[in-house]
This record gives sequence, C-alpha cells and structure tokens, in this order.
Amino acid sequence: MELRRRGDLARYAAPAAFVLAVTIAALLVRAGFESSDSNSGGATTTLATTTQAETTTAERTSTRTTTSEATSYYTIQAGDTLDTIAAKYGTTVDALLTLNPDVDPHALSIGQTIRVG
Repeated sequence: MELRRRGDLARYAAPAAFVLAVTIAALLVRAGFESSDSNSGGATTTLATTTQAETTTAERTSTRTTTSEATSYYTIQAGDTLDTIAAKYGTTVDALLTLNPDVDPHALSIGQTIRVG
C-alpha cells in the first residue's frame, strides 16, 4: 500500500515540479525584459556591460551646455530611455528624435551623447 502511494505521488509531483520550474523561468525572463524598458513607453535600452572604475558624481551629472548656442547635451546612463530623458528635460520623445535623427531609440548605448535642447 505504501509503495502505491509513493507511485501516485511521483506521478503527480514530477509534472507539477516541471510546470513550476518553467513558470519561474518565464517570470524571470519577463522581469528581465520589463526592467530594461520600464517607464519607456515601448522604447528599450541596450545595456553594455563594462568593467570600469566607479564613476564620480560629476560624471553621473552628465549634462553640459555650450554658452555660444545654448545647446544642451546628455550622456546616456544605465537604465535611461528617451522617455525618461524627455521627462527629465520637459520635452517629448519626438522632439529628442528630431534633435538626434541618427539615434536609434531602441538601441541606446551607455556613454552615448544626445542633444536635449
């Protein structure tokens, strides 16, 4: 009788464990995609993994303005999307794309400089 219970348990537990493992894997993959484009309105950011020294505060505050033309630039940081940059500078994604016609909004690179004003 004990042997039969173990067989019944294995018959149902193995597929249940498999379904659980596949579900967890799918959720992890989905979370990875969502974290790369959260608050992006559909635009994604491609992140490059590099080994560099810790950035300083001055490097993280990467807006620079030239006084002759009052043109502002922004250097892309990890997690940035055109949507978040547009919100930060009070503009729209379309305006940023007009200023940066060569920028692919789906393939931003860390360290890439774009015009924001």
